[in-house]
Amino acid sequence: MEILDAGEWAVIVTIARVADPGRFLEVFETVGARKRREHGCRGARVYFDPDDGHRVWSVFDWDAEDYDNFLADPDIPAIARELGIQAPPVHAVAATELDA
Repeated sequence: MEILDAGEWAVIVTIARVADPGRFLEVFETVGARKRREHGCRGARVYFDPDDGHRVWSVFDWDAEDYDNFLADPDIPAIARELGIQAPPVHAVAATELDA
């Protein structure tokens, strides 16, 4: 996975389908946030695809090493089930990096 790294921050973007968007947000904002914080995540945003309300784009401010440690955490599969993720998230790779 390639992560856009702009010095002190990195951007990680994942795309997933979820069973219940409301439930996804509830877990993402509570259990998920606590676990992300534990692994050094500095912030997250969620976007719902305007053409498919069950497709979620998650954008994280997270260093690659901390993110890899998060993925290796044994609690993550259970949290993913709580989130209602229907298949493993896909990572979006930046096509380019510009200063403006």
